[in-house]
Amino acid sequence: MTDVPPIERQNPAPETMRPSERRPLDGRRPPRSGPRPDRPKKRDVSGWVILDKGVGMTSTHAVAVVKRAFNAKKAGHAGTLDPLASGILPIALGEATKTVPFVMDGRKAYRFTVAWGVETDTDDAEGRPVATSEERPTREAVDAALPNFIGAIEQVPPRFSAIKIAGERAYDLARDGEVVELVARPVQIDHLSVVEHADGRTVIAAECGKGTYVRALARDLGRMLGCYGHVAALRRTRVGPFSEGESCNVAALEAGGPEGNAPHLRPVETALDAIPSVTISRDMALRLMRGQPVILRGRDSPTEGKIFATCGGILVAVGDVERGELVPHRVFHLGGVGGR
Repeated sequence: MTDVPPIERQNPAPETMRPSERRPLDGRRPPRSGPRPDRPKKRDVSGWVILDKGVGMTSTHAVAVVKRAFNAKKAGHAGTLDPLASGILPIALGEATKTVPFVMDGRKAYRFTVAWGVETDTDDAEGRPVATSEERPTREAVDAALPNFIGAIEQVPPRFSAIKIAGERAYDLARDGEVVELVARPVQIDHLSVVEHADGRTVIAAECGKGTYVRALARDLGRMLGCYGHVAALRRTRVGPFSEGESCNVAALEAGGPEGNAPHLRPVETALDAIPSVTISRDMALRLMRGQPVILRGRDSPTEGKIFATCGGILVAVGDVERGELVPHRVFHLGGVGGR
């Protein structure tokens, strides 16, 4: 993405400023006339917020907004969504941050618009044109090309991406004018279909796995069709178990306040919907919380594979079962089992 230079602040002339706004000649800020207001104490809040991010907001800013809305101590997101894009950005609070990898590994769904006739250096509408064509594909031509990109394919990421090259982000190198050569990587695309096609643009629905770049898909489609193309609009409609139907926007969170936003908080274990669970006793839960393995007993207990364990309806740990023994890899402190 291209950087936008900061807007220079226009400082008012001293004679037009109120006395309280003026600084002494040495440039130091005058002392406050009263005590600083107390900041609200950060809360131990855990769970998932399914944010419907708007266009223009960075993922980092979105995390900060959600963290502030809940007055939470800790927050993180499950998969960057570019400022140009809108849609689902799952944000983990507190203990939910330990389940972020499970969401990032989940399937994702997008709806994106390809503008034909121009390829850009960023593969989206914010970039500089690098190739143009007067050709425009028919809907039939786009339909015929899509199967070439379905399944396990090799994809070269965009030059403006977060992939590291010798310790540097590709987009930093590209912004500095360096020639960025990225190697193709295996990605999985499960579904592609044309939603709309008109006026030199095509709206496409996609379902894909981790690491797939929609911008690269639009670029490669344009090259195959001989007309070039770039992403003009992008919306993410699903990430792992989270979809648009359970999302909330920034305005709703800012209006709700820390206590009023509780209905927007999904349980931590929602991120683990794709793996089985097992119910354990309190003694077993205490052992897991100390990082010790436990033996799962019972005819229906799993003998192999990844699972999560609960006690009294509270998430305790995620781990792997090896020969009937659960080895914890992530332990949660959600209260009600071993205390905090």
